[in-house]
Amino acid sequence: MKHIVLLGDSLFDNKAYVGNEPDVITHLQDKISANWKTTLKAVDGNVIENVSRQLLGIPQDTTHLFISVGGNDAILNADVLQLNVKNSADVFDILANRASTFEFHYKEMLKKVLSLNLPTTVCTIYFPNSPDDFIQKISCAALATFNDLIIKQAFLNSLPLIDLRLVCNEKDDYANEIEPSSKGGNKIAEKILEVVNFHDFSSKQTKVYF
Repeated sequence: MKHIVLLGDSLFDNKAYVGNEPDVITHLQDKISANWKTTLKAVDGNVIENVSRQLLGIPQDTTHLFISVGGNDAILNADVLQLNVKNSADVFDILANRASTFEFHYKEMLKKVLSLNLPTTVCTIYFPNSPDDFIQKISCAALATFNDLIIKQAFLNSLPLIDLRLVCNEKDDYANEIEPSSKGGNKIAEKILEVVNFHDFSSKQTKVYF
């Protein structure tokens, strides 16, 4: 029997954005085998540091952990897109400092998760869905810095990685500018199951799913 537990933010906890349509956890429950279980511990609005609290309530029979977090941390740093600076080097300096803080918190979070010795998968932060082409472009450029750190930690810890930038790749995968729609949630659920069904966690090798 498998028991899949979802940790993180609204990328998994998207019920508030899909109305009467299925959210991520509902899609996942509809797809799993009859004797499997799923538990949603992710909380809309949570940041990296909140995952430690989510871990306190995971079921004892948990077999797989999935983490999608960091998007809200990136949003808290969105002011870098509109800073008044003397030259471009100043922007990169500020972004590098913010990224260093992000990486510290992400590494500390992963240490606590991995101390449980459970098969664990991490996810990138997907792109926003801005109606403004210019905002979309610069947002994706800035997010690359934070995503690079998540990808780095996945490889350093030999964890499978779901690249949500490539999973939710159509406009209707989004309920608004930053939240997954029911369709996007279905695609996320499918990718989670692909990892559970096919990834060899004993290999201690990073594989990217998209």
